[in-house]
Amino acid sequence: MWRPSHVTARPGERGPGSAGLGARGSERGQRRAGPKAGLGTWQPPRPPQSFPELVSRDVGPPGGTINVFRILGDLSPLLAMILLLGKIWRSKCCLGISGKSQILFALVFTTRYLDLFTNFISIYNTVMKVVFLLCVYVAVYMIYGKSRKTFDSENDTFHLEFLLVPVIGLSFLENYSFTPLEVLWTFSVYLESVAILPQLFMISKTGEAEAITTYYLFFLGLYGALYLANWIRRYQTENFYDQIAVVSGVVQTIFYCDVFYLYVTKVLKGKKLSLPMPI
Repeated sequence: MWRPSHVTARPGERGPGSAGLGARGSERGQRRAGPKAGLGTWQPPRPPQSFPELVSRDVGPPGGTINVFRILGDLSPLLAMILLLGKIWRSKCCLGISGKSQILFALVFTTRYLDLFTNFISIYNTVMKVVFLLCVYVAVYMIYGKSRKTFDSENDTFHLEFLLVPVIGLSFLENYSFTPLEVLWTFSVYLESVAILPQLFMISKTGEAEAITTYYLFFLGLYGALYLANWIRRYQTENFYDQIAVVSGVVQTIFYCDVFYLYVTKVLKGKKLSLPMPI
């Protein structure tokens, strides 16, 4: 399996396999050795002198400018989750929302953020991880707990094993390092690329989706597209890219192509989003 040869981890740290934020692998390549790996003793970076420097250090190349694509890529799925939770909270109804997709997203963030208590990257990074975990587990609770009477289980019938079995197998076969945290990180990246399929399958069965559900899907899809732009920028500015993250991001964005098209041609014109009915 290809591995970025220029990324070197400090002793005791995971290298390119560190967890990402909302998007896949956004931390990869940040935890490196000193200016020249193997020369002298590694020294921790000095504390940031201001908030802009703190954000720039975490979302941009060392000494460079803020990566706007990454910031928007982190905020886009967060906005999607806020829209989803707000819809359920206000209407006291989760009709049209796939609980199975939310379970998959809970698995994604749980397996990706297992290093939350062992590796500190930055305040921004830690806060975003905690927020994503809270949002997705609150969504699962509201669907299967507080608002379970309105949950449309008859149409949320996608078989999760069709996704979990191949993703687990691929995670063991294609990863950067055969260690528990690295395999689980890889699992989270692969699973995230297909986690929305139960929601899309549910919409295809019911024939249409409410406007707020469409906005939720749009911002999730936008998140994938923004992170592809993020990887292009990182390759240009840092000469670094993550093969697993990029390929998975492309796959995820492809699944959202229909959503983007229907969002522009229907939702923006006041119509409901609808997907082809399954045969």
